[in-house]
Formats: sequence, C-alpha cells, structure tokens
Amino acid sequence: MSIEDDIGFLASVPTFRLLGPNALRILAIGCESRSLDVGDMLFRAGEPADCGYVVQEGAFRLDSDRPDGPLVSVGPGVLLGEIALLIDTIRPVSATATEPSTVMRIPRQLFLKMLEGFPDAAFRLRDHLATRAMETAEDIAQVRANLDLGR
Repeated sequence: MSIEDDIGFLASVPTFRLLGPNALRILAIGCESRSLDVGDMLFRAGEPADCGYVVQEGAFRLDSDRPDGPLVSVGPGVLLGEIALLIDTIRPVSATATEPSTVMRIPRQLFLKMLEGFPDAAFRLRDHLATRAMETAEDIAQVRANLDLGR
C-alpha cells in the first residue's frame, strides 16, 4: 500500500477520522505493518500496552483469561488498544489471528507526538472521547436505574 492508501485507510477508522489528513500522514509514515498467521497471538491479556493496532486485513478473536469473559471477533478497520495510544495500561483481552492478518502498529509515542504537532486534532479527539465517556456514564446510570427497579 502507498502512504496515500494508508492515510485513506486510517481515515476510515472512526477514532482517527476526526484527526485530519495531515495528522494521519504522520501516523501512516511512522506506523509499522505486521503480518500474522492463523493462531498467532497479537497480544495477551495482562500484558502492558504501549501501542494501538488497526486491523488492515484478516480477523482476530478477542478473549479474556476468564472462562466467562468476552469472546468477540473483529476485522478490518477496527482499532485495538485505543486507550493505549494515550496512557499506560494493561491489555484487558488477548487477540489471536483467526485467518492470515495484517495490522498497523501505532506506537503511543508516535501518537502523542502527532497530537503535539496538531493541537486542533488533539482538541477534536479530546472532545470526541469526552462525549463517548459521557454517553457511557449515561448508559451505566440507565442500567443501574433499571436494576434498582427490579429489586
């Protein structure tokens, strides 16, 4: 893929879409591509997370170490480790390739440097994440209210 193709692909990812083409160019130039075969682990639950991954091709099974934990399949255009782009965190799930796959690895340091260089993109991202956090808090409050009614 060319840099322009990578920029276009990154722009299709909802979180990245709002950053703008110049900021995405920095990510496209600085990211690393990684190919995985069926059964290869991209990362394991409990590992420190220092980057995000965007699935370009293929699919991954996400599951936790708990027997009742989530089991989800994700494919192209999905950003894994969004929070790891911003802060030190631990991987909450393991990601295993279920078919030949390619990901773009975006190191946290690259992402943070990009935000420093594009403050407008940083403000848009901040506003987007704040809106999502408020929506999540409202959803949790609604679930709590529904559970309280069921007592």
